[in-house]
Amino acid sequence: MSETTKSLNFIEQIVEEDLVNGYTKDELRFRFPPEPNGYLHIGHASSICLNFGLGLRYNAPVNLRFDDTNPAKEEQEFVDAIKKDVAWLGYKWDTERYASDYFQQLYDWAVELIKKGKAYVDDQSSEEMALQKGTPTQPGTNSPNRDRSIEENLQLFEKMKNGDFEEGTHVLRAKIDMGSSNMLMRDPIMYRILHKAHHRTNTDWCIYPMYDWTHGESDYIEQVSHSFCTLEFAMHRELYNWFLDQVYDENKIRPKQREFARRNLSHTVVSKRKLAQLVEKGVVKSWDDPRMPTISGLRRRGYTPEAIRNFTDAIGIAKRDNLIDVSLLEFQVRDHLNKVAPRVMGVLDPLKVVITNYPEGEVEWLDAENNPEDESAGSRKVPFSREFYIEKEDFREEANKKFFRLKLGKEVRLKNAYIIKAESCTKDTDGNIIEVQCTYDPKSKSGSGTEESLRKVKGTLHWVSIKHAVQAEVRLYDRLFTDESPDTHKDKDFMEFVNPDSLKIITAYVEPHLKEAKIGDRVQFQRMGYFCVDPDTTAGKLVFNRTVGLRDSWAKIAQK
Repeated sequence: MSETTKSLNFIEQIVEEDLVNGYTKDELRFRFPPEPNGYLHIGHASSICLNFGLGLRYNAPVNLRFDDTNPAKEEQEFVDAIKKDVAWLGYKWDTERYASDYFQQLYDWAVELIKKGKAYVDDQSSEEMALQKGTPTQPGTNSPNRDRSIEENLQLFEKMKNGDFEEGTHVLRAKIDMGSSNMLMRDPIMYRILHKAHHRTNTDWCIYPMYDWTHGESDYIEQVSHSFCTLEFAMHRELYNWFLDQVYDENKIRPKQREFARRNLSHTVVSKRKLAQLVEKGVVKSWDDPRMPTISGLRRRGYTPEAIRNFTDAIGIAKRDNLIDVSLLEFQVRDHLNKVAPRVMGVLDPLKVVITNYPEGEVEWLDAENNPEDESAGSRKVPFSREFYIEKEDFREEANKKFFRLKLGKEVRLKNAYIIKAESCTKDTDGNIIEVQCTYDPKSKSGSGTEESLRKVKGTLHWVSIKHAVQAEVRLYDRLFTDESPDTHKDKDFMEFVNPDSLKIITAYVEPHLKEAKIGDRVQFQRMGYFCVDPDTTAGKLVFNRTVGLRDSWAKIAQK
């Protein structure tokens, strides 16, 4: 086996084997088939990257197909959001398709199955059909309607189509095998009645095809060569193939379904139903809330498409479901932002500092490097004056030798500026420190090239000139759930594990040039983490979301 073959995941190996056994590269076509009943989440990212990645690897077309068969839950809003998410991740689809485009063809094929005696209309209640379904260890029993005449089935199906029956009164079932060990093969439902307007076909149809009937036939219509889906569809493969058998023309490509494992993420849920609950109950503000695992939520939080693609590549494609620690995703975000995010200074918990020997009213504009990881990023000017803010946690009256920040009688360097020494401090009536008085060494200016400027001190602090500071609302987001697997507890509701500290809103002060920041801009607040400009930003209000800290704080918590 060559080194190249060894590096292939098992999905790629399937494609390679098919190319050896008769497929040509021109016959390869893949698809990403979301249901437009919610927003895409991080779990979908693996499927997106897999299918579009195969398209790139083999220079093959990839369809974006919406399996829109349930007008009760689907909306144009979700279609638009899905298209935006896939494009944002960096992928281009060959054609945009909809299962609803094939409603007439699917209906015509269903009529053919009735004529061949392979489908029938059942007017039993859902409870009666469920009882006849049997159990995994006991075979099912035939419906009393299973042997209706072809003529009667055709008439009833036509009435279903014309809207002559109420919802829930009739279904079309495939006639397969009620004794099959695979319960999905026990005369599955192909069509149900829904008197609801569809987001694309409006009220043209009163019957809608079920997913199992629609999915494989849509793949076939589009001549998709490989239909990759997650493991829960493994038992559906037999039915997928049975339906294809009924319409397959040997002169055409027959899609091949294969399954890969879901990659569940710790400290989150990815069930669309549960995500919808979070929105509906006001736990989060919207589907794109930065605490949500939706791709739109991650984008709003400041995650990059490169980081998400790198994450899916790092976790790979597997045959067994497993839980991926969210810290791996956060690592990929940090790793990419470290390379591309400009460094700026922002003070989140301000404490006023006054340099008593600095001239009043004087302002210096100092050079500051934008990104040490990227020489092409250049530099900027930051204003320095007599009064500025530092973080409250960066000052103590007294501290041990391991505290390398500002303390009385000791020196630190201000980033891009001077060395200062704390001389005294002022407290309010409650004993809280509200101001620190310092002196500075005029010869210690960063980058001046003098011997004094090269003098070493152990601590370096970020700061913001009070006179020039821009006020900003900063939203400190954290993990939405405190439990690693919040939706796996049989005796508890996943809502019980919502992190009450998942959002904290503070007022911060940032460098003046950031008032020109645009929505979506990402920066590193030096020593504090990575942040992104939120869409709530307006001309008079600057809003930042914390994307991720500089290091994994949860890992430290877990070790305690």
